[in-house]
Amino acid sequence: MVRQLPFICLLYSVSAATQPVQNIFLTGKTTGPLPYLEYGLGDDRLGGAKMTYLDTNIIIKVVDSTKDDYKVQLSKNHFAYLSKRSFKADSSVIIQPYYLTNSWKIYGDERYDYVTISLDERLPYRSIQQINPSKILIDIFGATSNTNWITQLSTVKEIKNVYYEQTEDDIFRVSIELKHAQQWGYSLYYEGNKLIIKVKRQPAILELKKLKVAVDAGHGGDNSGAGGIARGIAEKNYTLLIAKELEKALKKQKATVYMTREKDTTLSMIERIEMIKMQDPDFLISIHLNSSGKDTIKGVSTYYRYIGFRPLTQFILKRMMQLGLKEFGNIGSFNFSLSGPTDYPNCLVEVAFLSNKDDEKKILNPKFHKQVAEKIVSGIKDWLNSVKNN
Repeated sequence: MVRQLPFICLLYSVSAATQPVQNIFLTGKTTGPLPYLEYGLGDDRLGGAKMTYLDTNIIIKVVDSTKDDYKVQLSKNHFAYLSKRSFKADSSVIIQPYYLTNSWKIYGDERYDYVTISLDERLPYRSIQQINPSKILIDIFGATSNTNWITQLSTVKEIKNVYYEQTEDDIFRVSIELKHAQQWGYSLYYEGNKLIIKVKRQPAILELKKLKVAVDAGHGGDNSGAGGIARGIAEKNYTLLIAKELEKALKKQKATVYMTREKDTTLSMIERIEMIKMQDPDFLISIHLNSSGKDTIKGVSTYYRYIGFRPLTQFILKRMMQLGLKEFGNIGSFNFSLSGPTDYPNCLVEVAFLSNKDDEKKILNPKFHKQVAEKIVSGIKDWLNSVKNN
């Protein structure tokens, strides 16, 4: 659904014949939990297509308005949309014609590699994952290079090469080449005006007994999710039953498991993301049950947002189909909130369709819950074995 633009970019002229038209815009900074940019005004049940999550206190130039979002100018030729809830006006913010990058440092500590980039100001950014070869690209909007040296220390373990290019006069692109084909996640944030890219290393031992897994049971509390077509069962109850079986199966493999919920608890997406980030898992599995307006549609599907995280979802789907479930697909660029963080690989599993009688019958069976858990664990192990061999 396209939202109309009622106002904000005010144009005026003192005398159209003698004075140039001037643009009036609003300045401020990002605020609140997990602010994010959207590409445009498209919308569906998952919201608009997200460009990136941002840190707080990043300077923002607003040039137009919709009902719920501001249109923001990132660079001369690039725009995005920011929720009004995530913007705090600040007239002291003066947007400069350009901002400079300064020196860099690349180093590692006991657990992570870091790329630190000094900037004149906290500027908006976006990240892109690439594969074959494995790379992280960071576009910093409004930045012009004044970087004349990049210091890389031997303490880095996962980062292979780091370099930049000025793709446009006011877009500065950082390229981070990784040593391993599988991406294990990265975080972006500011310390002062220094942009930090924290890169997770591949675990030294790729066995579940050495890994931490976050398991999310979809919905819960006030959010019942979908309902069953014949029995009217609530999605939230059965995602929890399956998630608990998955927890048991993972612990049987000696994995460390973090559950976002273990009872019928109301949790917002922001709360779930913040909880999971605090736990810093090696990867996330989120359990859901699907639904459709057509009762003939059935089957299993797995979902990912970023291409670097796709392999986990492929291996789990392949194993899940051994349960005799029809393939609904492996679905990418999925705009689900829990798929949005880049901090760890993640897989959303839509086990089967509550809106289909055959699938609902399976979902009602406790033996099926255990089988689903076992197949997900087998898919995870297949994925880890594939990573070992790359």
